[in-house]
Amino acid sequence: QVQLLDSGGGLVQTGGSLRLSCAASGRTFRSYSVGWFRQAPGKERDFVAAINWGGGSTYYTDSVKGRFTISRDNAKNTVYLQMNSLKPEDTAVYYCAGAQSYFGANRNAYGYWGQGTQVTVSS
Repeated sequence: QVQLLDSGGGLVQTGGSLRLSCAASGRTFRSYSVGWFRQAPGKERDFVAAINWGGGSTYYTDSVKGRFTISRDNAKNTVYLQMNSLKPEDTAVYYCAGAQSYFGANRNAYGYWGQGTQVTVSS
């Protein structure tokens, strides 16, 4: 069983940066792939980025490539999402999610979710 706690959201101006953290409990966390998803008001929860269990593979949605970086520190049971050059369209609640035996963008494949952290980018 894995429990996820995401944090680090806030209010930032266009062009600014934030770093989100996803802290996990459970010794088996290092065997999980982790994804970040986001949900804007009235919209579906969309894939942002994912990292495999060892951190050697990452995957991003096109709109964040070159601006966001996902990384993990398995010694600290934490996954990070560094977000640079933020835009108003990045405004959403961001969720981290964990999956065993899966690495990709399908949110239905992720069985463990954090509670979400709000990111607001002002223009």
